[in-house]
Formats: sequence, structure tokens, C-alpha cells
Amino acid sequence: MHLFAENLAVELASYYRNLALGHGVIPKVFTLVNGAGDQYLFFIDDLNMKQDEENQFLAYIVQEHEAVCYARGTLVILDKSQQLIEFAVIDQDDHEAIVCSAQLTRDIDDKPVGLTEFEKILAPKKTIFFSGLFAPMALSEDRVEEFEGLWDEMKPKILHRSMGL
Repeated sequence: MHLFAENLAVELASYYRNLALGHGVIPKVFTLVNGAGDQYLFFIDDLNMKQDEENQFLAYIVQEHEAVCYARGTLVILDKSQQLIEFAVIDQDDHEAIVCSAQLTRDIDDKPVGLTEFEKILAPKKTIFFSGLFAPMALSEDRVEEFEGLWDEMKPKILHRSMGL
């Protein structure tokens, strides 16, 4: 597993902890890191796309930026009293993914007030429903132009930084 993938898991756990407990929000997040250590992070909800189109766009971004790993996270509501923040880190060259989960506690006003430590396990990458973003895909020129335009439009909202080597 690439060192960036392991670092991404640690950082995403801290990021979600800060968002949930510091700001009271738990967005759907997508982040990737390329071989040079450039990291991009954005909220998936900002895309406002249907699932198939969203997956195509994310695959386009992963491939366009030559990602070595990426992660996707969300809030999972099992019932009103049991909510989890979960994310998975997919490494390009590894058959296993890092899957992390923490239980979220809310107060009577539905405000996040507690989050357990993220438990980290390794799971076969093929069991993660969004693990196929590295697979080559063919897009029409119109679709590529559309995705390039969307990426340019999103850039001001995207967290971009270098993880460095």
C-alpha cells in the first residue's frame, strides 16, 4: 500500500472529526492524491449529479490527475440512534482497501456531540462499491469537455495541497 493511502486515512479521520464536532456537518467527501503528492478534496454533494454520471466524473478526475489513491466518505444512518461516519481509501496498486468507521452521537437537538475513534480495517478492494475508478474508460469528446469545464468551475471550492514526499 502506498504511503499516501495510509496518510490519507489518518487525515480523513481528522478532517471528519473536525467537520462533525467543530462545525456540525458530515458531508459526502471525495479526495485523491497523485504520485507527486498533490491532494484534491471536495464535497460530492456539490456535483448535483445522478449516480452514474457522478461515478464517471470521479473516474475522469482520478485518471486525469493520475491518482495513486483516492477516498470517499459519507454518513451512514442505520437508525435514529445509530449513525456512522465511514470512508474507504482505495490504493491503485493494492488489492485491499482501508475502511474506516466511527460511531457518531447526537444530542437531543440532533447536533453531533461525540465521535468514537475511527476503527480501521483492511477489506478486499473489490467489495467496495466505488473501487473501480482506476479502470480505464472511454468518454466522448463532449463528455470530456463537460467534465473539464465542471472541474474548472469547481476549482475555487476544492482543497488543493501537497502531501509532499
